[in-house]
Amino acid sequence: MKIVTIVGARPQFIKAAPVSKAIRDHNEKEDDPRITEVLVHTGQHYDHGMSQIFFDELDISEPDLNLGVGSGSHGWQTGQMLVRIEEVLLEEKPDYVVVYGDTNSTLAGALAAVKLHIPVAHVEAGLRSFNREMPEEHNRVLSDHCSGLLFCPTQTAVDNLAKEGIINGVHLVGDTMYDAVLQFAGRAHQRSTILKDLGLMPKGYLLATIHRPYNTDIPGHLRNILRAFEDIGDLIIFPIHPRTRKKIAELDGKYNLKGPENLKMIDPVGYLDMLMLEQHARVILTDSGGMQKEAYFFGVPCVTLRPETEWVETVEAGWNYIAGSDKERIIEVCGVADKGKFKSSLQIFGEGNAAEIIVQILSESRI
Repeated sequence: MKIVTIVGARPQFIKAAPVSKAIRDHNEKEDDPRITEVLVHTGQHYDHGMSQIFFDELDISEPDLNLGVGSGSHGWQTGQMLVRIEEVLLEEKPDYVVVYGDTNSTLAGALAAVKLHIPVAHVEAGLRSFNREMPEEHNRVLSDHCSGLLFCPTQTAVDNLAKEGIINGVHLVGDTMYDAVLQFAGRAHQRSTILKDLGLMPKGYLLATIHRPYNTDIPGHLRNILRAFEDIGDLIIFPIHPRTRKKIAELDGKYNLKGPENLKMIDPVGYLDMLMLEQHARVILTDSGGMQKEAYFFGVPCVTLRPETEWVETVEAGWNYIAGSDKERIIEVCGVADKGKFKSSLQIFGEGNAAEIIVQILSESRI
């Protein structure tokens, strides 16, 4: 069996790493048919801090193909990916195309495959924020409706698909990001020096990330968040996405609004460094879906800088607080989160073997 795996952004590298390992483990079993994985990197994230370092740290083989698409508008970027992925699929003729998450790379991979009548497997299927202003929401919905195998991380995701009439090919497998945390948290402790390098004490800082257009492309939202950070007053470590850095610079030029003094902006960090920063933070403030989950895995309270989340389970567990971009709300829930009590079990995200289940289902899905 041959599969083509499509990745393009750093969360997808993390989600794909346990599956690639599970494929290698599967291939070592003499009684199982071999699975050949062709790894295609679209180039959606393309600099070292956003891309290559993740392959290095996660034991992912170098991509077989890097399409080098780069940044651009949603339409241009998705169109370029669609053209180039189609060329790859016509050459490789895989049995399955595997896509991850909700990025433009996900949608382009799913569309290219389904139009060539190649079955699609979607890892992290069934997520819904129910906010159609998010480009990611359209990517999720369309990719799910293109897919023949839908690998869901939670029961909520399964239920979401059923409400849309998708019941065939749906599998509750758990979350491969939980697999990754279990696999790499120990390595992070052994290798990462980020706390020492930044002079940080465990629970002596907050951790923040901002990258979604909802926050970066609307000046009022970005101003509110920065001012909330300033009023919180505590040290906030802020690994900053290149687009976000550019947008803050634009705010500074227009509104004379620099980042507050308690906000320590640093370049994007690798996965192992991020794991260390996450698990030792007192509170995480983020608009990232992946970081909301990782906060939950580590038992660190999370303040979500969006008006909703697709990871409703973390909110129901009392560990994730929705704040949006409202300054007073961010300050309020940050104070509440700092005194939070963990109320639920990690089992809602599986048992840390989602990748093994996915590979087993793929191996048994003969075309």
